[in-house]
Amino acid sequence: MSRSSSGLEHLFGSLTRIKVLRLFLRDPQTPFYVRQMARGTRSHINAVRRELQNLERLGAVRAEQAVVDTENPIRGPASQRKYYRLNPGFVLLPELRALITKADLLLEQSIARKLHGLGSVSYLALTGRFVGDPLNQTDMLVVGSVNRRRLREMVRSFESELGRELNYTVMTSKEFKYRKDVTDRFLYSILEGKRVVLVDLPAGRQGRAAGGILV
Repeated sequence: MSRSSSGLEHLFGSLTRIKVLRLFLRDPQTPFYVRQMARGTRSHINAVRRELQNLERLGAVRAEQAVVDTENPIRGPASQRKYYRLNPGFVLLPELRALITKADLLLEQSIARKLHGLGSVSYLALTGRFVGDPLNQTDMLVVGSVNRRRLREMVRSFESELGRELNYTVMTSKEFKYRKDVTDRFLYSILEGKRVVLVDLPAGRQGRAAGGILV
């Protein structure tokens, strides 16, 4: 587990609570039901239910019955579900959002640091869910020569921490250059989209670069 997660877990007392808060803060207008959140955060349903009760007592979330839509009314079992929604009027909401944002920044730095130990990386960009673009085909682009088995294991550990699946793409430097030269649509959807660049080294140099540039 990365330092960012352990710090927040110590502060909040529960990793499940952090995952639930991340879920609400990513989609502040969306109502969620318990089983949906358990799947979305990869957490046990009883743990999610317990944290929702805690957050409701604090006033961070509000419980409501099935969302009423006069054009498409909900019927059957779904109509009896209790939904939870982030409370936009919660007095500590700005502070919570700032804490999670800073924790995610530490997570990004942790990703760059751990990738450095898996091989030689010339370019690393976080896209997709990392920058609030869930429709992007990938969440992370890695260019260079890395141990792919260990990379897969590393991604799985971050998935567990974030409570969601991450899609990632790996290219060799040669493949990256070729796809860039032929104006590959997939690659340029990343390079021209919103992304956080953690490593960007000149051709012929590989390693790790510090920072995090949102472009």
